[in-house]
Amino acid sequence: MAAESPAEKSGKCECETHQAKSILYQILNKERGSETKWHQRYRSPLRALGSKGCSCADGRRVVLKTPEATCRRASEVLLKTLTFIRNLPSFYHVPWEDQLVLIQQNWSPLFVLGMAQEWEDFDLRELSAPSLLKKILLNQSSTASNELGSSSLGASLAEVQKMKNLLWKFWDLDLSAKEYAYLKGIILFNSGCHALKCLPYVQTLQQEAQQALMEFISTMFNRNLGRFACILQLIISLRDIDADAIEELFFRPILGEATLIVLLLETLHMKPNWLSKQMTSVLSNTHI
Repeated sequence: MAAESPAEKSGKCECETHQAKSILYQILNKERGSETKWHQRYRSPLRALGSKGCSCADGRRVVLKTPEATCRRASEVLLKTLTFIRNLPSFYHVPWEDQLVLIQQNWSPLFVLGMAQEWEDFDLRELSAPSLLKKILLNQSSTASNELGSSSLGASLAEVQKMKNLLWKFWDLDLSAKEYAYLKGIILFNSGCHALKCLPYVQTLQQEAQQALMEFISTMFNRNLGRFACILQLIISLRDIDADAIEELFFRPILGEATLIVLLLETLHMKPNWLSKQMTSVLSNTHI
């Protein structure tokens, strides 16, 4: 019979045990753990999410450490993404209904890809749940406590960590501007959206973008199709990131109760010289 690990004996999950070791190590070495940067503390999936099957990160919520600066940079990335879409005549050749579906389904992976291209990293802080004693002292009812516990304030730590890890993978590959452009085309013209009226046309556009990416990699990287396969695998991971978590983390502080998808659709159908004014107006009239 296998010996029980310290985590099993204590009844705690593995990630809590690793965190405790880390804190002890910092104390013994007189390190200031609170000043450790996010990517240094949480870049490792095991440290952030615990061992496989550990769900302790699922209920933890995080917000941006410097929301004003980070939200502004995120909005600039989103603006560049929308500008890329506006400059694609083929996108406007599909019916309005298909444009709507493509934006709704694909804006979040396009945004994350834009963050990777711009090398935009960000620091976070974790939201702490109110203690039981505080709830009692504030005479909070069980109903109020349940509502507080199910609040959507902040983004899921698990989802944000998935995005962080994916950004590092893109940076490790050090993609060129052309590779990013072809990737955006592959993602935008998502043939997996079966509700499209012009599905065959969209499939053709996606295949053309994939072919262009493969030919570019074959030419520039000595027929290294392993790089091509790796990039396509990252696209699958991009689609797996929760759009609500992205909106909550980067845009809720500046949009308030407004819906991001509505702003995106309105912006895409404005005149080009109005494009930057729309995003600038939202930022300047909102206090974080």
